[in-house]
Amino acid sequence: MPHPSQGARAVVLVTIGAAFMSSLDLFVVNVAFDDIGRDLGVGTPGGPTAADLSWVLNAYAVTFAALLVPFGRLADRYGRKQMFVGGLALFVAASVACALSTGVWMLVACRVLQAAGAAAMTPTSLGILMGALPPERRVGAVRLWAATGALAAAFGPTVGGVLTQLSWHWVFLINLPIGLGLLWLAVTVVRDARTDDDAVRPDLAGAVVFAAAVGLLALGLTKSNDWGWADPRTAGSLAGAVVLGTVFWAQSRRHPSPVIHPALLRVRSFRYANLAMLVFNVAFAAQLLVGILWLQQIWGYSSLRTGFAVAVGPIMVPVTAALSHRFLPHVAPARLVAAGSIVCAVGNVWMVSVMGVEPAFVSAYLPGWLLGGIGVGLALPNLIAGGTRDLAPDQSATGSAVVTMSRQIGFVVGVSVLFAIVGSAQGVAARDGFVATWWVCAGALVVAAVLALGMTNRVAQPVTAARS
Repeated sequence: MPHPSQGARAVVLVTIGAAFMSSLDLFVVNVAFDDIGRDLGVGTPGGPTAADLSWVLNAYAVTFAALLVPFGRLADRYGRKQMFVGGLALFVAASVACALSTGVWMLVACRVLQAAGAAAMTPTSLGILMGALPPERRVGAVRLWAATGALAAAFGPTVGGVLTQLSWHWVFLINLPIGLGLLWLAVTVVRDARTDDDAVRPDLAGAVVFAAAVGLLALGLTKSNDWGWADPRTAGSLAGAVVLGTVFWAQSRRHPSPVIHPALLRVRSFRYANLAMLVFNVAFAAQLLVGILWLQQIWGYSSLRTGFAVAVGPIMVPVTAALSHRFLPHVAPARLVAAGSIVCAVGNVWMVSVMGVEPAFVSAYLPGWLLGGIGVGLALPNLIAGGTRDLAPDQSATGSAVVTMSRQIGFVVGVSVLFAIVGSAQGVAARDGFVATWWVCAGALVVAAVLALGMTNRVAQPVTAARS
C-alpha cells in the first residue's frame, strides 16, 4: 500500500494525464487531417469527399458535448472511479480502433466511441483529484488540471507533426501505451468517492436529441456545397436541427436533471459567456484548420513542418494567459475576452491581406498566427472564469461543463462552415475558399467581442432551481 503522499501524487498524475491525453487529441488530429484524407481516398472518383472527412472532427465534438454533463451526473450517482476507469478504457480501446480504421465512416464511428470515453473521464477526473488532496493543495492542483488544455494546445501541433510523419495511425496508437499506464494507476491508487443514491438520473434521452440536433446542423452545413442550398436534403437537415433543438429545449424545461438547466441561463454573465464562447469557437475551429490546410495544400508543407510551424501560435496561449493573470488581475473578464476576440480578428484580417501562394512564413504567416494565439490566450480562460463567477458554488462544476459544451458546439459549427465555403476543392483550387473563411472568422470574432461585453453590468440571481 503506497504512502498517502505517494498515493496523492499518483492520483494527480493519472487525472491530469487523462485530461491532457484527451485534450491533445484535438490538435494532433487537426495536423494529421490532410494525411488521413489522402490515405482514405478523399477526393478520388466515387470516394468520400472533404465534407465527409470533416466528420472525423465533428463526430468527436458533437458526442463529447452531448455526454459531458450527463456522464458527470452519472458518476455522482454510481461512483466516480467506475466512470473514470470505464471512460479511460473506452477512450484507449477506441483510439486503437481509430488507428485500424480502413475507411472514413469506420473512423468516424470509432471517433464517436472515443469521444464517449473522453466525456466519461473528463468531469470525473476533477472530482477525483479534489477528493484525493488536502484543502491546502487543491488550488494548485486544480490550476494544473485546468492548464492541460493550454499545454495540449502548445505541444499538440508538434506532437501531431512528428507522429504523422511516421504515419497518421500513430496519432491514435500513441494513446495505447500512455492509456494503459494511466489505467493501471487508476485501478491501483484511485479511491472511489461516496455515491449519491438519491441523485436524479440525468436526461440521457435529451443528450441524444441534443447530439442529433447539432449533428443535423453540421450535416446541412458541410454538405450544402455538394448538395446545393436548394436541395431538399440540405433544407431537411437544417429544418430537422431546428425541430430537434426545440424538442431538446422543451425536454430540458420538464426534466428534473436536464443537460442544460434553463435556470442557469437566467444568469446574465453565464448566458452571454456561453453565447460568446460558441461564436468565438466557430472562428477558432475554422481558423485553426484553415491555417493548417493552407500550409499543407497551398504551400506544400509536410506534416512535420506543419506541426512546427503551427506550434508557435498555440504556445502563445498559455504564455498570454499567465501574463494577463499576473499583470491584469483587476481587469474584468468580459473586457479581456472582448480584447482577445478583436486581436484574433486582426490576425485573420492580416492573413487575408498578406497570404499568397508562394511560401512566406516569417513575413506573412507568423504575425497573424501569433496574434491568433495571443487573442485565444486572452479570451478562452476568461470566458470560463467569467461565465461561472456569478453561479452558486454548487453549480460551478455544472456551469463550467455547459461552457465546455458551448465550446464544442462552436467547434462543430466552425468546421462545418469551413467546408460549406470550401466544398470539395483541394490544393490551390481551395485558396479562395480559405480566404473567404478568414473573412467569416474575422466577422464572427467581432460578434464574439460584442457578446462578451454583455457578461457585465448585472447582478446575478441565485440559481436554486438548477440544483439537482
